[in-house]
Amino acid sequence: MNKINTIDNSISYRKIALSACFGTFLEWYDFLTFATLAVIFGPLFFPSTDPNSGLLASLATFGAGMVVRPIGAAIFGSMGDRIGRRPVFLITITLMGLATLSVGFLPTYASIGILAPILLVMLRLMQGLSAGGEIGGSAVYLTEHAGSENRGFKTSFLQLMGPLGVLASTLQIAFLQNYLSPEQFQEWGWRVPFWCSLPLLLIAYKVRMSLEETPIFLMLQQEEKTAKNPLLNNLLDRDTRKKMFLLFFCVSAGGSVLFFCVQVYSAIFLKSSLGLSPQVVDKLCIWGTLTLFPLTIFSGWLSDRVGRRPLIIGGLALGSILIQPAFWLLQTLALRTATELDASHQLFMALVLAALAIPLALVIGPQTALLAELFPAKTRNSAATLPHNLAAGWIGGLLPFAVTWLNHQLGNDLGGLWYPTIFLTCAAILATLYLPETNKTILLH
Repeated sequence: MNKINTIDNSISYRKIALSACFGTFLEWYDFLTFATLAVIFGPLFFPSTDPNSGLLASLATFGAGMVVRPIGAAIFGSMGDRIGRRPVFLITITLMGLATLSVGFLPTYASIGILAPILLVMLRLMQGLSAGGEIGGSAVYLTEHAGSENRGFKTSFLQLMGPLGVLASTLQIAFLQNYLSPEQFQEWGWRVPFWCSLPLLLIAYKVRMSLEETPIFLMLQQEEKTAKNPLLNNLLDRDTRKKMFLLFFCVSAGGSVLFFCVQVYSAIFLKSSLGLSPQVVDKLCIWGTLTLFPLTIFSGWLSDRVGRRPLIIGGLALGSILIQPAFWLLQTLALRTATELDASHQLFMALVLAALAIPLALVIGPQTALLAELFPAKTRNSAATLPHNLAAGWIGGLLPFAVTWLNHQLGNDLGGLWYPTIFLTCAAILATLYLPETNKTILLH
């Protein structure tokens, strides 16, 4: 009987994990397609005689969606603690899908003038609100279903949805650019990835309708222990405030800085700063992303054995060491590749991107489990989602804009990268001093 129950539980968790992950994948696909097309959006919605100004405006619009993520986290995170994790999922996926689809039908600046960038920013803000409720809340949902055994490994798959969203949008855009002329892609081809969100939204909504509420939240409901004002309770509790700050600065901000530096800014850097062709850049980014998948799963598995803390500290420290030399090497190799198109140079560039994936995997592999393990069940959703989205939105999401702006101000394509380097160094020191170990934490407490 125990063996049968174990098999049933395993099948049930796989179903829950697939359902939750697919919805999160759609959120990331929708959210990051904008970043993948940031260079395209510049002249379409922010025309300027200075290409850097158009790119900065496009990146600022991308950042605007990230800035409002904490607002979405505060709203939907508290709702998750009061009415349940599942209903919030249905709201956030619908909001994200509709906003993304609308971007695909948006007239450009040439058609309606200043109204075009205004509408684009409004839709981007809707995406940000949705992402704030989804990202972080999905980690809590999945972790509460995962049980106590191999929790880091089981939940690490959720962290693949961000890179998978980047990969899906990159592959789709590369395919379109390969089969369409530059004029066709500029005219209508860039809209296709946003149109594709409609069938994905319908599938994700149907899948999420079948999701079950977490057993931990159901128990809180039965015992009438759900929080009335979860966010306020978190802010008033000294221990929770401390853990929220550590989650914000060390884990979530550190992971976001690495993610946006490795997965988002690297492509922008290669295309805009070094002038590589989109085809070459897409191919390099695809290989870098594929490298990240097994590394993340391995990191989650390893965190069940050696703990979450040492992996996160190691990832932050390694990232602070690698970023400057890695991007310098990319610049050196890219300049040669741009003139010679030497396959060996492209291979070395792919290896550099793969090396940058290692510190990112070390941080995000244990991250899903740690988000939930840090906080008590009663106020877990709001305690985890707010600092996580505040860090991802204000620190990570603005990183492409901040680094590009600093490069422009300093007149150096590598100067702005001191920002993520210094930030990761500070995060590693703080995590070493104060971040607690959460492996083996009992989630119902």
